[in-house]
Amino acid sequence: MKHHRSIRHRVAAGFTLLEMVIVLGIIAVLLGGSIALIGGIGDGAKVQQVKSDFLSIGSALRTYKINAGNYPTTQQGLKALVEKPTTTPKPDDWTQVMTKLPLDPWRNPYGYKFPGSKNPSEFEIISIGPDMKEGTEDDRSSQGTGD
Repeated sequence: MKHHRSIRHRVAAGFTLLEMVIVLGIIAVLLGGSIALIGGIGDGAKVQQVKSDFLSIGSALRTYKINAGNYPTTQQGLKALVEKPTTTPKPDDWTQVMTKLPLDPWRNPYGYKFPGSKNPSEFEIISIGPDMKEGTEDDRSSQGTGD
């Protein structure tokens, strides 16, 4: 009967150090995996932000065209949405369409081309992506490259 009491006493004493280390190790592995998955979700959100910026900048460019009669040239760039261009073709009826130009999610300015690479009758807005190098595979374009 004494032997039976000692087993109960030992069980009630709590976890051993080895058991605690194993449980903490399992928790660490689970947290590490979760953090890795969340990192991938963040990249997806950045791509969605680029697409959203393409839409808002595109809307501003269309408003510019309505006022000025044409899109800004590649040389005038997106800056024409914030400041009146001083190079030709100078717009007769210029209105500030944006107060400041957004940066892409990787903190780089968006590029601009008119005429665009795929559709020469439309503008093209470009994000150089996370590698911050132009002309690479991760670049995004409003004309569909990099999607």
